Amino acid sequence: MAGLVKMSIVKFILKVALYGAGGVAVLIVLLMASMWVDHRRETTLPTPTGPYAVGRTTAVWSDPAHADPMAPVAGARRELFAWIWYPAAPPPASQPVGDYLPAAWCEAMRGGLFVTLLNRDPARIHAHSYADAAVSPAQRQYPVVLMRPGLAALTTNYTSLVEDLASHGYVVVGIDAPYRSFAVAFPDGRVIRRAPQNNADLVGGAEQKRLATRLTAAWTADLSYALDQMERLNDSDPSGRFTGRLDVQRVGMFGHSLGGATTLEFCHDDARCKAGIDVDGLPLGNVVQDGVKQPFMFLLSDHGSESEAESGPVMRDIRSIYGKLPADGRLMVTLRGANHYGFSDDTKNQVVMSIMRGVGRMMDGQRQIAITEHLIDAFFDVHLKGAPRSELESAGAYPEVEYER
Repeated sequence: MAGLVKMSIVKFILKVALYGAGGVAVLIVLLMASMWVDHRRETTLPTPTGPYAVGRTTAVWSDPAHADPMAPVAGARRELFAWIWYPAAPPPASQPVGDYLPAAWCEAMRGGLFVTLLNRDPARIHAHSYADAAVSPAQRQYPVVLMRPGLAALTTNYTSLVEDLASHGYVVVGIDAPYRSFAVAFPDGRVIRRAPQNNADLVGGAEQKRLATRLTAAWTADLSYALDQMERLNDSDPSGRFTGRLDVQRVGMFGHSLGGATTLEFCHDDARCKAGIDVDGLPLGNVVQDGVKQPFMFLLSDHGSESEAESGPVMRDIRSIYGKLPADGRLMVTLRGANHYGFSDDTKNQVVMSIMRGVGRMMDGQRQIAITEHLIDAFFDVHLKGAPRSELESAGAYPEVEYER
């Protein structure tokens, strides 16, 4: 029955299109109406696959000793908004999960109508984390994994991946920063948006690469400071939640797009990083020449349809870094049919995504996230928890996974 309804809609749209400009106008109205309905739909993120419940808390870290190099006003101190997910003690059955995005952040993220319609309403997205829950007593300590999104995206855009990793026994820390993240809503009521001069989408060519390299360097320094703060929480957390519970000797990092570039540079610069994952990010900075020494994975989307001019230079840099890694500490994986933007939560407007999948080869969003979760979990289990390396090639249920040999 559903198939007949879809076919009827397609026939109707084709007939309308035959009436020229009037038909096009009707099609636009229908498309916008469909996008609005999808924008308002309730969405529940994938259920974490690990044995632990997941808690989430937040913190604001202010660094009076260092200025923010990307702030539009000289001398502005570095401030970070941290999101921390962790294995949680089983909550009472009556306790509801926390908001996907707090109300102040939802308001800060509102844009124009078209931008709004490209995504689901964040107030109608439901995750699986319990706000400020107790840390699970199942283990004395848990490894720490830092993460960084692409460009100006919020850390919470990757809630599916970080909740799943936390459910497997990791404390996951992501940061957003004023003037670089799309927006940051501080508890004191301040909302600071990305400064135009930090928007790499507004420039191109060599200027874009220079700005991306500066952003990568700033995020890398921020993450080292964030790890300092996690070490302090492990020594003495004012809330008592994390005191003695963080294994700061087993630290990993992963990031997507520019966050992947940041992961490479962080592992290059900070010896506390014991393993890293670049999710579809182009290398930038000194790491291109020097490489990294820690176990490292490149997790790539499908770039098969791109020209040599588009992907060739990036792949040469990736292979140069990959070639310097020890054979037992490296992995390169391509997900056939995966889209660069499909690694974040599957909360894009599904009307638009359906059109894109119809035009090109695109993997279903939830499947892309499920495969990514499996590979990230397995890589950190091997290199931070000592699991057998065979787990890294245990993706037999996913024929889209292509390993570099």
